Amino acid sequence: MSCGNHHDTPCEDVLDHLYEYLDNEMGAAECAKLREHLDECSPCLEKYGLEQAIKALVKRSCGCDAAPADLRGKVLARIERIRAGLPVEGDVLAEPAAQE
Repeated sequence: MSCGNHHDTPCEDVLDHLYEYLDNEMGAAECAKLREHLDECSPCLEKYGLEQAIKALVKRSCGCDAAPADLRGKVLARIERIRAGLPVEGDVLAEPAAQE
């Protein structure tokens, strides 16, 4: 992903290291570069906010800091479909109750 604007730190590099940033696993210089990029790049800031929200939800819901990779992938795919205005397959709320 790239927003199309020039940044000292490319969008791809920022997105590749978001979880290190969220987990406070970066040095001060790297954190400063990432924060500077987020301050000037709305698409990356939005992605950061989404990742931060997912991390907080997982921690609150299951008492752990990270969702299993397959769960995280499913949640992100569902969010993208909702944002795109597409129907969400397998959504329990959207399916009629099963009759037996």
